[in-house]
Amino acid sequence: MHHIPYAYSDRPDESVAADADRRLLANVRPPDWKNPKPSGKYNLVVIGGGSAGLVAAVGAAGLGAKVALIERRLLGGDCLIVGCVPSKAVIRSARVLGEIAHAYRFGVQVEGVHVDFPQVMARMRRVRAEIGEHDSAHRLVRLGVDVFFGEAHFTGAHAVEVGGQTLTFSKALLATGSRPTAPPISGLAETGYLTNETIWNLTDLPPRLAVIGAGAVGAELAQAFRRFGSEVTLFDALPRLSGCEDEDAAELLRRVFEREGIALALGAEILEVVPIGDGKQLVYRLDGETHAQIVDEILVATGRTPNLEGLNLEAADVAYTKQGVEVNDALRTTNPDIYAAGDLASPYRFTHMADATARMALRNALFPGPKQKLSDLIIPWAIYTDPEVAHVGMYDWEAEKTGVRVQTFAHAFAETDRSRTDGEVEGFVKVHVKKGSDAIVGATIVGRHAGELISEITVAMHGKLGLRHLATVVHPYPTEAETIRKVADAYNRTRLTPRVAKFLQSWFAWQRK
Repeated sequence: MHHIPYAYSDRPDESVAADADRRLLANVRPPDWKNPKPSGKYNLVVIGGGSAGLVAAVGAAGLGAKVALIERRLLGGDCLIVGCVPSKAVIRSARVLGEIAHAYRFGVQVEGVHVDFPQVMARMRRVRAEIGEHDSAHRLVRLGVDVFFGEAHFTGAHAVEVGGQTLTFSKALLATGSRPTAPPISGLAETGYLTNETIWNLTDLPPRLAVIGAGAVGAELAQAFRRFGSEVTLFDALPRLSGCEDEDAAELLRRVFEREGIALALGAEILEVVPIGDGKQLVYRLDGETHAQIVDEILVATGRTPNLEGLNLEAADVAYTKQGVEVNDALRTTNPDIYAAGDLASPYRFTHMADATARMALRNALFPGPKQKLSDLIIPWAIYTDPEVAHVGMYDWEAEKTGVRVQTFAHAFAETDRSRTDGEVEGFVKVHVKKGSDAIVGATIVGRHAGELISEITVAMHGKLGLRHLATVVHPYPTEAETIRKVADAYNRTRLTPRVAKFLQSWFAWQRK
């Protein structure tokens, strides 16, 4: 159950891949692990050893609390094992291919490029094993955390059982995360499909790949596998890339995908999936017509469901729904001594959101006084396609729906010197401010380094700094970050109203006398 599959045979990197998986498991699920004997009440019991759980457990232990962490599978959770880490490692290999494809534009001729897909996956395993050392069970013990492996279930409002032992607690944190789900498409389950949990077990590149779901995971992996050489068809029920709610961003990414040879079936309704020979046939309706597509593998990236099974939350008086655990704005559940963080408690299922909610829940659970509020968080996110798409705050249409009138300022990377020298001219910085002020309501960035650049705007919003202040920030030249300053400059130019302009003309005329 806890084995991380690798099936390399007759591969030069077989031993490397196998050793990486063994090193990873030695850290995140040591095969000879023996659970400790609980002694006395814990200040905090954390259930779930993913991003949120690890942050909370380490943070509480660092403050001097007596802490227990329960994990039923592998420490590190989705992010380390099947999420951010493996996907970004693989995407990095795909990005190299993207560079090579455009090398001729820089006077560099590259010939004879070969994608060694098993080596791509072996590198992913090595990177994952290296990062896994940070989430090591032995490291947690050194930091003062009692680590228990096994299924946790509540036996009361202040007690939880794991491996036949009962742990009592003053406070508890639920951080069991979520898992991928598949849409109810006829024949899909019977025919078989991949998710973000199983795609990393591939040992050969699928010649033909269907990706169902054009959100972040679907878009990222569709582009990566296309660059590796797969024929990729990307499906979504919406008529646009569902991860991009900014129309300009969605349109730009659509053009990039089509240019790279990704077939887009946006607005499609998949009617059924059936096995056909060695492949799998998807029957779908698009623009009123029925089509059939034969592929070798299907990746489903359409949604997630919370991991709540077996916890016996009823015994702890914790209310929950299909979307997760019910929490208030302080992340407290219906049991006042149990909190929740990460995917269970937020519609934003990002690793950095898990981190942020874990820190908030930790403070709110262990200390008296005013509680930090989930609604106060300003959460950026990024889609790691090439170019990247990053966003923070509200879109203009969202703001208008809440009654906030906005004014939008934008600047294209094509008009920034560093973007031109680097040949990274696709994309833009777009910032929405509250009409009549410079208060930043939200922003979208599309560009090669959008995920990095969005943090400057996030910091400004967090510190309640208006857009005009970003015009006074000195940026190194030449950098793509200058584009943010240029957007701020555009706002400042609007402050030069006809009345102000007339006054200045009179002022300068008087100075010339």
